[in-house]
Amino acid sequence: MQIQVVEVGPRDGLQNEKELLSTSDKIRLIEMLAEAGLQRVEASSFVNPRWIPQLADAGEVCKSLPRDSRVTYSALVPNLKGLERARECGLTEVAVFMSASETHNLKNINKSMAETFPILREVAREALALGMRVRGYVSTVFGCPYEGHVPVENSRRVTEELVSMGVYEISIGDTIGVATPLQVHEVFATLVKDVTTERLAGHFHDTRGTGLANVTAALDEGIRVFDSSIGGLGGCPYAPGASGNISTEDLVYMLHGMGYETRIDLEKLTEAGAYIQKLLGRVLPSKVLQASLAQKQEQPKQT
Repeated sequence: MQIQVVEVGPRDGLQNEKELLSTSDKIRLIEMLAEAGLQRVEASSFVNPRWIPQLADAGEVCKSLPRDSRVTYSALVPNLKGLERARECGLTEVAVFMSASETHNLKNINKSMAETFPILREVAREALALGMRVRGYVSTVFGCPYEGHVPVENSRRVTEELVSMGVYEISIGDTIGVATPLQVHEVFATLVKDVTTERLAGHFHDTRGTGLANVTAALDEGIRVFDSSIGGLGGCPYAPGASGNISTEDLVYMLHGMGYETRIDLEKLTEAGAYIQKLLGRVLPSKVLQASLAQKQEQPKQT
């Protein structure tokens, strides 16, 4: 069975890194991800650079992406201005985002949930008119750093709104990594009553070590698309204490071991992980990456 992996490292991963990478380094990372077989890559974000300075070069990055008909590149856009910048770069897909909790939405985009809907609707309408596809993110579905528990009805409302806008896929996010498999079962079992499984994706963080367990729970509920980040990069600037997304290497290793197909070359994937780890100068959370690097170090040199 085929599972789609959406690589969000170049955007969701790098946006929370203190180290500012050069544009050429980002492009090379994306090239390596494409070479590893990833067919969906979120390249950057057209959010105001004052909010996310790590992605201030979004335009340069997106204009220089390796053109490969097998790979779909996307970028996050908060408004019509961001959409226009994405279109100018030749992107065919954009992503819109909002939170399932009122306080996080205010902290994240400085607007209430009610104020956000018309903006997203305008962006989606214009993008669709331009022939672009629109993906949606719903943050803090499983818990909010400010409000704690988030009622599933909040996520149902946001999901239904996004579907009505013409969003083709909605990524359900555990922004601060508090979800457990039981909660994942309950949330997705509720959401699939309103939206088909084909239109839902899982976006898990590994803050408390339950990221991959949550993937397996979502798989049981029929979810077949998952976001992940190379090396386990990431977090959320507006979610204090949140660690990275689940690692792409760890996710692919687990999926392959469970008999799922991803069309991703794990060896090339770990090379991409090693590349970004070296650039950042710190050990990344990916367990498969660290095991791979340790194994290579232990191999005797050929004479």
